Amino acid sequence: MTYLDMTAPDQLNPAAPVPGLVLEPLDRDSPLVVDIQAEIGAPYGWKSASRSSEEWLVWFAEAPDRTFWLLSFEGEPAGLVSCDLHPDGEVEIETFGLLPKFVGKGLGGFALTLAVQQAWESAPSANRVWLHTSTLDHPHALPNYHRRGFRPFRTEERERS
Repeated sequence: MTYLDMTAPDQLNPAAPVPGLVLEPLDRDSPLVVDIQAEIGAPYGWKSASRSSEEWLVWFAEAPDRTFWLLSFEGEPAGLVSCDLHPDGEVEIETFGLLPKFVGKGLGGFALTLAVQQAWESAPSANRVWLHTSTLDHPHALPNYHRRGFRPFRTEERERS
């Protein structure tokens, strides 16, 4: 696992806009939250791809303030972003990903730009935005994080189980 962060909004190196790609608030009770996370994570072994209904209930209960946004491309659901606001002034991008049919279409850089902008906006007094990735994730994930301005602050040998 690689943990990455940025400590100021001006550290974001935005990708070029992609016409038709937008980030919209998504109610945490929407079935899209579970469905899209499961579909995004399936190719990469994310726990969300195989959670039971009870495990989803626990996941939601663990972070009652978690916020969700739907990435849409030309009006069609394309991905998901979720953020946890931590009491220490940090925002964790807990979920970021594109649905498999949108991977490889040049959307990832701008999708991450939108996610990071939203993370900073969600907590105006935040002092840090961070996330993590795994070697099991898409091979372009880590380079995209670096290009957007994230810097590693911790690595662990373990991967998701």
